[in-house]
Amino acid sequence: MRRKLTNWLVDAAFCLFAVVFSILIADSVLPADLSDTARAVEDTLWALACAAVFVRRRWPVALAVVLVLAGTWAHLLTGPTLVALFTVAAHRPPRVTAWVAAITMAPAPLVVVRQVLEPEPDRFARGAVYFFLILGSIGWGLYIRSRRQLIASLRERAERAAVDARRQAREDMAREMHDVLAHRLSLLSVHAGALEFHPGAPPAEVQRAAGVIRESAHQALQDLREVIGVLRRPENGDRPQPVLTDLERLAAESRAAGMSVALDQRVGAPDEAPPVAGRTAYRIVQEGLTNARKHAGDAPVTVTVSGGPGAGLTVEVCNPAPGGSPRGPIPGAGQGLIGLAERASLAGGRLEHRQAGDRFLLTAWLPWPG
Repeated sequence: MRRKLTNWLVDAAFCLFAVVFSILIADSVLPADLSDTARAVEDTLWALACAAVFVRRRWPVALAVVLVLAGTWAHLLTGPTLVALFTVAAHRPPRVTAWVAAITMAPAPLVVVRQVLEPEPDRFARGAVYFFLILGSIGWGLYIRSRRQLIASLRERAERAAVDARRQAREDMAREMHDVLAHRLSLLSVHAGALEFHPGAPPAEVQRAAGVIRESAHQALQDLREVIGVLRRPENGDRPQPVLTDLERLAAESRAAGMSVALDQRVGAPDEAPPVAGRTAYRIVQEGLTNARKHAGDAPVTVTVSGGPGAGLTVEVCNPAPGGSPRGPIPGAGQGLIGLAERASLAGGRLEHRQAGDRFLLTAWLPWPG
């Protein structure tokens, strides 16, 4: 794989650092009585070490060990050695870095012992500076490594959050589409089934059913258009959401479709209900009526809404146990009650459904702060 231009520039900068560093310390580390041959060997090793910086990414550990061992008798390899140790600490696991650091710092006790036996302040100061530089380069490499890992972790967390957000958006979209369309389409199915089941019905009844079908289809298309419009233009805000006072209109729609719906509202001021609680209660009643229409035929349905500030909002939909419509079952996705439970949970409430004798009960409680 071809190396990136950025990697070449960074390696060139490190090579320049090694060259400049070695030039700056040359007068203080090279012995005064160094022969021309020994100086030529020093310069050759120094040049090779500086050039080897360009392969530090491929063989960082081997390069660092070779430079550390060669630096025990060569004098100008400190710069390339610092670069190699930094690379090991920044790109290799901490355990590998610890082994390389141990090899590098192994001569430190010998320097201390030699200073005790043969005191020489200049030599000890040079040794101390060398080992401090070694520790500094390793520490800087470890910092860069930890920072890189932190950035990678934050990036991964952000990507995971984006995936979760997209999944949540899809779930919200599916829930909204189900809530909006299931009610309308169930009305269509009921009246179309009635026409099929009673082909000889009086013209007035046929006309009324056809009108309901036409109106329900029109409303379903309108609701679908509004949802798709919101999805395409999210910056314009959400579509108008139902509130608790819309329950009477919902019950009237079901009565117009031929259902027997008794709505018992025991809420003193329904227009003051929290928007989230009112919207969730509306969706629960809507889904309850849809399910009753699907599974209980023309059986009567009782909807009871009670509560107030501080006590919360209680919603109950009661209808005969599912026995199927005489016109045949209306298909469904089977996700309605699951979606309602999720809605209630998101609103801070709870939802239960059970069969009590020959009745099916859908009960929910939603918070209404005092």
